[in-house]
This record gives sequence, structure tokens and C-alpha cells, in this order.
Amino acid sequence: MNLFRLNCLFILLFFVIFHNTTLAQFAFIDSDYILSNIPEYTESKEKLDRLADAWTKDIEDRFLVIKTQKENFDKEEILLPAEEKAKRKSEIEKLEKETIDLQSQRFGRNGDYFMKRQELIKPIQDRIYTAMKKVAKADGYTFVFDKANQSNLIYADKDADISNRILEEMGITKE
Repeated sequence: MNLFRLNCLFILLFFVIFHNTTLAQFAFIDSDYILSNIPEYTESKEKLDRLADAWTKDIEDRFLVIKTQKENFDKEEILLPAEEKAKRKSEIEKLEKETIDLQSQRFGRNGDYFMKRQELIKPIQDRIYTAMKKVAKADGYTFVFDKANQSNLIYADKDADISNRILEEMGITKE
């Protein structure tokens, strides 16, 4: 008797799920396409890239200085008195630590790059999300997928693409 009830429950659950999914409306967006049509995003991305390039160059330059100091130390080590060896070794280690700390400060989990990205890019993404939500509700879409960024969307009919509607909702005319 318990097995019978379990089977009935399973069949009922299957029909409820099947019925609900047949009523669901699906659409997709291409966030890369949307972002590429927002001038503010392009400007913000370029600014962020310039900052990242400058910070990367600074860190790479510091590592080059460390490498040169290590090479010089290795060449001269045999000729140096013990206290000078210790002093120079300590200076190199201090420079390495400072450079690694700077790298973490710039590109770490909550580093300058992350914070600047939050400041410049997140508001644009939030505007896209708000517009997408408005369009989805207005047109009765239950699910909206993003085909950008290696999504698992295998096939989508172009008629289900609401990317241009999102841009329109944001007041952006497509280039």
C-alpha cells in the first residue's frame, strides 16, 4: 500500500511539473552584445583596463628589480662579509614581501581592481538586470537565460532573443 501511494505521488508530481513547465515562457539575452552597445560600459571597461595595465606594469617592474638584486647578490655573495650578506638578503626579502603585498592589494580578492570594477561596472550590470526583469515581466517570461560567457545554452531560436528589447528599455539605441 505504501509503495502504491508513493507511485501515485510520483505520477502526480510529474504531471504538476510537466504542466507547469509547458506554461513557462523562455527567452534569452546576450549580455556581451548588450554590454558592447552601452557606451558607458566601453568607457568604464577601458578605464579599468588602463588601471590594471598600470598596476601590472608597476608590479612587473618591481619583480625585475628583485630579480636583478638577487642576481647581483648571487654573484657577490662569496665576497661579502656575513653582516652585509644578511643585510642584503633581508632587503631582498623585504622587497619581495612588499611586492607580493602590493600585488594582493591591487588584484586580491577584495583588492583595488575588484573595488574599482564594482564602482564602474556593477551599476551598469544592475541597470541591465533591472531592464531585463521589466521586459521579462511585461512579456510573461518565466526564465531568461544568458547565452554569453560559456553558458550551457545549446540552441535558442533567434525570436527568443530579447537583447534588443533590454537595450530599448534602458533607452539605448543599437549602433
